[in-house]
Amino acid sequence: MEHRIVTAAQMKRIEAAGNAHGLSYLQMMENAGLASYRQLRQHCPRPGRLLVVCGKGNNGGDGFVIARAAAAEGWQVTVLLAEGQPQTPDAITNFGRLEGLPAEILADPGALEGRPFDAAADALYGTGFHGELRPAGLAACGLLRAQRARGAFVLAVDLPSGINADTGAVAEGAAEADLTVTFDSYKPLHFSPSSAPLCGEVVCADIGIQDDWRAGAL
Repeated sequence: MEHRIVTAAQMKRIEAAGNAHGLSYLQMMENAGLASYRQLRQHCPRPGRLLVVCGKGNNGGDGFVIARAAAAEGWQVTVLLAEGQPQTPDAITNFGRLEGLPAEILADPGALEGRPFDAAADALYGTGFHGELRPAGLAACGLLRAQRARGAFVLAVDLPSGINADTGAVAEGAAEADLTVTFDSYKPLHFSPSSAPLCGEVVCADIGIQDDWRAGAL
């Protein structure tokens, strides 16, 4: 099977085309989060303790969808707001949808030190990441690595945090995953010798974008 690979900028254009054709950004986020959760459930079929590490952008919004779906199915969910409250409209909406669900919301990674989880979702940084990890990102990625070392199954949303999607450059302290779920198209980092080993298994999930919309965007 031939892999369709697009850059971060091309993916933005594809998503914009989807939105223009009536598939809203909010619905794409919902589809991405639920696709990620389905993959998690395949690897971890019995609900357990789930840590969802969320950034303040749309990658974090995908994580809130995962947290909501998991909490509804009996997982003990802890959401870490690694860089504070969500800042993008769709992420804010999905954070609000956690209200009333049995999900623990924390802002301090230190509060999780020593607490074991069965699985963790890395929804910290997406395809917009470049450069070096800031202190909060370093702490969150360190927490993810520590959980994986203790046996937690780690799923990365789109890419392990701390990797440049287009070049595969890996920042010091970047996260590592057992499974990476990317959306619509693969990104260059999934095949780069420097970054592919950190991705684990890579699955490309359909989020509802039609082929003709994509073709018109590229």
